[in-house]
Amino acid sequence: MKTPIKDFLEEYTSRRTTRLHMPGHKGLFGHPHDITEIDGADVLYSPSGIIKESETYAAELFGTARTVYSAEGSSLSIKAMLALTVTYARERGERPLILAARNAHKTFVNAAALLDFDVEWIWGDSLIHCPVNASVLEDAIKRLGRKPTALYVTSPDYLGNICDIRPLADVCHEHGILLLVDNAHGAYLRFLPEDIHPITLGADLSCDSAHKTLPAITGAGYLHVSKNAPSIFAERADEAMALFASTSPSYLILESLDAANAYLSDGFGEKLGLFKERLDGMKKRLEAAGFTLVGDEALKMTLLAKDCGYLGTELSSYLEKRGFVSEFSDPDFLTLMFSPEFGEEELSALENAFLSLQRKSPIKSEPPKPPRAVSAMRPRDAVLAPSLTVDVKESVGRVLASASVSCPPAVPILMSGEIITKEACECFEYYGTEKIRVVK
Repeated sequence: MKTPIKDFLEEYTSRRTTRLHMPGHKGLFGHPHDITEIDGADVLYSPSGIIKESETYAAELFGTARTVYSAEGSSLSIKAMLALTVTYARERGERPLILAARNAHKTFVNAAALLDFDVEWIWGDSLIHCPVNASVLEDAIKRLGRKPTALYVTSPDYLGNICDIRPLADVCHEHGILLLVDNAHGAYLRFLPEDIHPITLGADLSCDSAHKTLPAITGAGYLHVSKNAPSIFAERADEAMALFASTSPSYLILESLDAANAYLSDGFGEKLGLFKERLDGMKKRLEAAGFTLVGDEALKMTLLAKDCGYLGTELSSYLEKRGFVSEFSDPDFLTLMFSPEFGEEELSALENAFLSLQRKSPIKSEPPKPPRAVSAMRPRDAVLAPSLTVDVKESVGRVLASASVSCPPAVPILMSGEIITKEACECFEYYGTEKIRVVK
């Protein structure tokens, strides 16, 4: 597969020109391929040349009507998905209402503040995992006073749990509802032996972070538009991205997305399938040895740490001392992310590290359940209201202003505008949050 962005950057660098354009390093102190939108380099979100050509190749790979590059990860694509949905609702004379699984990324909350749409939540019993199936969706639709514009789910979630997307898509479309999927962790799902990418299974819009599971630079992402989605989405996808995006996109990121097309088209599916078999084998052996694994994602392994007598953070430290740096850990879970480029020696060493772990009595404590909070203000009003920072212990009864939360996992305990309860404070303290911002 051709790589027009990469080819242009290599050709431009070979000219050895004097760069009287941005960036300021002039190719002398930074990466020589780090350029701006000079003649021939095309313009992201208004493409007509090499970027448009490269995005067309990506759309072919993912089977979409449009695939638009993001140089600002899935965070940008999430906001664009929601902007398109708001535009779609308003053109139909409706006030946009999004039905969303509660384990949404904090970017969703930011988008609600920026775009001022209504939100109804589907609740789960865990902060990070919020399972949504067709039955749950049907019940949620019935209890609402009006039809939602869209359902928004996070799949895979940070622990590796994957929603059954096809039945969700069927229910959504039976009711005339759009399906939006935050697939940031699942770009590779398209290339498994069984293609389970959300777009393939019926989602109207999906965001993928190429950098999370594909060989791309951090910040590389996609906005995917289904061939079956309303035509306005493909027509206005660039416009929606440009609404929130920097006008100075990184060409290093664009080059990595371009190069990823060639990588994906050259036997990646076969390589991924073979690696999945190897990783599945290791998972089964660890389970046989008494470890408890959760989630069903192919390139992720999540351990329930307390079952072997440790906190997830302790297991993370244990592995780091042996040369393995984990993706995420909290008191309950340890999450590791893999790539088909991992060799047998690396997997074997990791397996030995786990099997060498001195097991202890299981820790019986459970994480607090996230509170089913009550909203006192719209997210937009809360985010933009005068606010102050207070100790969590002094916040009961106040209204949360900013849903600030670290990434990973970037899933807020409370959303902007919700009332802080004693249960919410216990949750904040459990996950190490000491101070929060509240409305004055």
